[in-house]
Amino acid sequence: MTAKWEKKGINDGVLSFEISEEQVKQGIETAFNKVKGTLSVPGFRKGKVPRKVFNKMYGEEALYEDALNAILPEAYAAALEEAGIEPVDQPEIDVKSMETGKPWEIEAKVTVRPEVTLGDYTGLEVPKQDREVTDEDVVENLESKRSAQAELVLKEEAAENGDTVVIDFEGFKDGEAFEGGKGDNFSLELGSNSFIPGFEEQLVGTKAGDEVEVNVTFPEDYQAEDLKGQDAVFKVKVHEVKAKELPELDDEFAKDIDDEVESLDELKEKVKKQLTEAKSASADEAVEDAAIRKAVENATIEEIPHAMVHDEVHRQMESFLNNMQQQGVSPEMYYQITGTTEQDLHKQMEVDAEFRTKTNLVLEAIVEKENFDPSQEEVEEEIKNLAEEYGMEVDAVRNALTPDMLKHDISLKKAIDLITSTAVEK
Repeated sequence: MTAKWEKKGINDGVLSFEISEEQVKQGIETAFNKVKGTLSVPGFRKGKVPRKVFNKMYGEEALYEDALNAILPEAYAAALEEAGIEPVDQPEIDVKSMETGKPWEIEAKVTVRPEVTLGDYTGLEVPKQDREVTDEDVVENLESKRSAQAELVLKEEAAENGDTVVIDFEGFKDGEAFEGGKGDNFSLELGSNSFIPGFEEQLVGTKAGDEVEVNVTFPEDYQAEDLKGQDAVFKVKVHEVKAKELPELDDEFAKDIDDEVESLDELKEKVKKQLTEAKSASADEAVEDAAIRKAVENATIEEIPHAMVHDEVHRQMESFLNNMQQQGVSPEMYYQITGTTEQDLHKQMEVDAEFRTKTNLVLEAIVEKENFDPSQEEVEEEIKNLAEEYGMEVDAVRNALTPDMLKHDISLKKAIDLITSTAVEK
């Protein structure tokens, strides 16, 4: 085969190649064997019609389309390999010649992977991250735990921010009650911002037994179309006011919330260790994100094919919906709960799709430049780690992923590690 690649645009071109007479013959034979079983010709049993008889009755050309479908994939793949190009989308095939007794001539309009010109990707300067956990951080965490253990007790005094009021309410617009604006014996924590802006503030200072009118304006982005930006009045009756009663911050409290500690000091040490690990992990992630973004920004790609961005969007959608499904939420349920559609999710994933695509291209270019080639030991270790992460059998992981897929993922991790480990925080 003689394949010829002629570049026509930044990432587009025409691949010309021939399919040999021998391949054509094999394709025609395959097409004939496929069709002859369906033929009913007088004097011959079904499936036993000779080629000569078929050719005389229908003409060999009747087999050409099926023959081409049978042999084109292999011929196209061989032409790509010979031309040394890597397509990113389905080709547009144009048959130039299908003459009997001659090689068939094919042209394919092909979109290929864009060329990546790497910039600096090691020793990159990134913002310095705060990894220190202070005593104030520990106290704040303990206060949060303490608040979570608080009990609500009735109070006669006026409601304050942080208190919980038990209320009946009904909303009116232009003097008419509107759907979904009514509730009975509803517990509302003042200051939680769980109601319409302005609602909770107007209940500060109320007492049990009070009846008040609360005037609000619905936000412009409110979910109900007929209430967006509209003024409304809520008639509210306050049944109870409850205040949080916090437990004492002592050894007993420490043992109550964590059965692995015996004292408040032990709990403080454990909390500080947990906060330090979490803050360090968060800082490492921030360094990685900043370094990778800088490496990508330093690289040059003249134009990213739309097909690659489109594929990235659909990969992200599939990954997101798969994660939802693992949590027991089907795509249909997700769209219903969120009030969105597949098109909405598509638009959401489009936001950073081009940058994610460029990131993948840059990382793969680094893999190629650094000649990363994972060993069999690294592949086995990756299989083991994936099995542990997803709670699968090792053999199940090995059967689900090809060695090439595993090596590709390991190589990308190596590229990320190279960028990140050499980054300098300043």
